[in-house]
Amino acid sequence: MTKKILFFLLLFCSISFSQNPKLSPSTEVSIFTCGRGDQLYSTFGHTALRIKDTENQLDVVYNYGTFDFRTENFYLKFVKGDLQYFMTATSVEDFVMEYQMDEREVIEQKLNLPLEKKQQLFDNLNANLFSTEKYYTYKFIDKNCTTMVADKINGIFDTKLIKKVDDKSITYRELLYPYFDDYFWYKLGINIIFGAKTDAKAEKLFLPVELLNSLDQVKVNGKPLVSEKKVIVNGSEKSVSFSFFNSIFVIIAALLLIIVINKQFLFLSYLFVCGFLGIFLCLVGLYSQHQEVLWNYNALLFSPLLVILPFIKNKFLDKIVLLNLFLLLIYIIVMITRPYLVIMLPFILTNIYILLKLKKKGQKNLLTSVE
Repeated sequence: MTKKILFFLLLFCSISFSQNPKLSPSTEVSIFTCGRGDQLYSTFGHTALRIKDTENQLDVVYNYGTFDFRTENFYLKFVKGDLQYFMTATSVEDFVMEYQMDEREVIEQKLNLPLEKKQQLFDNLNANLFSTEKYYTYKFIDKNCTTMVADKINGIFDTKLIKKVDDKSITYRELLYPYFDDYFWYKLGINIIFGAKTDAKAEKLFLPVELLNSLDQVKVNGKPLVSEKKVIVNGSEKSVSFSFFNSIFVIIAALLLIIVINKQFLFLSYLFVCGFLGIFLCLVGLYSQHQEVLWNYNALLFSPLLVILPFIKNKFLDKIVLLNLFLLLIYIIVMITRPYLVIMLPFILTNIYILLKLKKKGQKNLLTSVE
């Protein structure tokens, strides 16, 4: 503990006088790639950067994945896309302990860098740490803990060394889909809130495992950038047992119950909730700066027009029902090739069934009034 306190005091004082400690020739620079966690924000893993210099009693981890739940209007800022993440520095013992407790794997890749590059990287990191540059606006694909570390490594070279080597022919949505195999509600929520950008080709490097794979392929002056690769924390295999309440079957059961009860009040209440969700998706698209939630075609399935169905009758009702059926047709055409068609299918079929029932009932009411 005393060593940690002395190190951070030394680091602070050095930056205050614009003099970073001079690294010794034995300095090691490493990238940590951390395994997935159970929380939504840790689903994709994590990336951090380590600088170790035993001669200077220095072993610090620079972490670009920190945020503060106590931030005023935290959730509104997160949805809007202007939540400030920031860089922190911590001891390697504290960093590793967190992942040991959670039984999440940590892989270390030591980088084969000349001393002057290590010093340049160290100076740049500390300059950021003790300035407003430690803050950045989080973007799911474009700016996160992984992209920030990759940018720092690329920044000490004249060319962009680190590039994505994983499959670029699939979409971002297809790339992310397997991460939620054991978390149905995460999978459903993410795929409802994400818009058209996630259906573009996944050409940007933004996931921790992508950076790990890319570093393995990088060469500097004909030599591999990664000089050593090892596991420093063994992760546990997390086998998630089947749960009815964590599966698509709970959605199917709920929607079947609505259909079996077969009450117009229940039908209209369900459609009202769908329409309210559609309004939310549209408002988020207008409000948020996250590119991933823009142009969300799920608003065709959860059409905002559905909220008015409980309050209209006869001809106008029939027109709104027909319009929503048309929007559903467009949605089905769009969804044919999408990987999450299966989990949206119960909503599609339920909406079609209820809308057709309302159309049939509306026609009967209209004929009765004519007679």
